[in-house]
Amino acid sequence: MMETALWKRLDVTGHDAARIETVPGGHLLQGTAVFRHEDGPACVSYSLDIAPDWSTRRGLVQGFAGERAFALEIVRDADGWTLDGVAQPGLAHLMDLDLGFTPATNLQQLRRMPLAIGEAADIKVAWFDVGAERLVELPQYYRRLDESRYAYRGFSYAATLEMAPSGFVKLYPELWEME
Repeated sequence: MMETALWKRLDVTGHDAARIETVPGGHLLQGTAVFRHEDGPACVSYSLDIAPDWSTRRGLVQGFAGERAFALEIVRDADGWTLDGVAQPGLAHLMDLDLGFTPATNLQQLRRMPLAIGEAADIKVAWFDVGAERLVELPQYYRRLDESRYAYRGFSYAATLEMAPSGFVKLYPELWEME
């Protein structure tokens, strides 16, 4: 299985391209987001190693935002999460990594916990965004409205997400739209 996506950012100038593929031992999600960040132009490549059950094992995030370059490794193992080898306390119970700068990382939560129409789930994820110095716990709420739409809530954002047949978000209102 391989699926690809291209999104246009709606709140600032930007794009993101991603692909998910089945590989021996799980799945690989890769992409690159290019967008206007508060620090200046940003180019961020990401790669997530995802287990067969759709839980995240490892993430790599590298690129730049303005004049600041970065290359980060995020790992989940039996002891919990680390960010560049530094333990991230209180997050060991979280299974998913959500990257705040891309719409691509809602896919694994919904694949791991498929919802029937009318069902809802509270899913807590390890969340990371460009410029952050640590992972934080992000409570997310999903309620499946029909074949392709989910009511979503996370932090102070709430909207109805439209999903593509690939499993990627098609429309993240006011933030991202698939092209």
